[in-house]
Amino acid sequence: MRHHVHMADRPKSPRQRARAQAIRDIKRIARRQLTTEGSSGLSLRAIARELGIVSSAVYRYVPSRDELLTMLIEDAYNALGDAAEKADRGRDPDDLRGRWTAIGRAVRAWAVKHPSDYALVYGSPVPGYAAPRERTVGPGTRVGALLVRLYADHQRTAERLPEPTPVPRTLHRDLAGIRKTLDADVGDDLLARGILAWTALFGLVSFELFGQYVGGFADYGVHFDHQLARLADYVGLPA
Repeated sequence: MRHHVHMADRPKSPRQRARAQAIRDIKRIARRQLTTEGSSGLSLRAIARELGIVSSAVYRYVPSRDELLTMLIEDAYNALGDAAEKADRGRDPDDLRGRWTAIGRAVRAWAVKHPSDYALVYGSPVPGYAAPRERTVGPGTRVGALLVRLYADHQRTAERLPEPTPVPRTLHRDLAGIRKTLDADVGDDLLARGILAWTALFGLVSFELFGQYVGGFADYGVHFDHQLARLADYVGLPA
């Protein structure tokens, strides 16, 4: 039997490999700049100096600072999405509370390990930069989409859901749009509860990383797990 080799499966040429390595080096140095200087201190000229090349050479790989920021944002969102999805796959699909807990802990663990990447996507906006929606909305909603799929599983299997609270007409329309975008069969009340839980999850992480909890809690992990369980209660996930 003859096996057909697709173009994507063929080995890359030396030039393609060199280009891919150069982009990896640029992003590696840029991430270090994020740690030391913050997003506003990102500099292609400084990256070129560290690589030992003229600044014009960097622009062959990354045409602008904004493009580099977009690449770093895509990478950060996707790394976070990978971590959350891996945690979800590691749990019994029927253990909805266990899945919620695993996803939440994975989000926090990734953020604590990669605080500069987290700050890039969940911290203050970068002055003068607007992320292109067509490239960042998909990666940026991976964790949210994962949670909405969990809520859909909850609605499908739950013996009893929390007593629903009617939502305003405008919010109903917005929730319908979210349902369509994420292709999720989740009712208004559960979806609204789930979005609040999703928001609170990231709020807990952001308060820890950005210093709002300093002096308040001796063990952030214990506080986080307690609040994560309360959010599961609010969504109605069975214990």
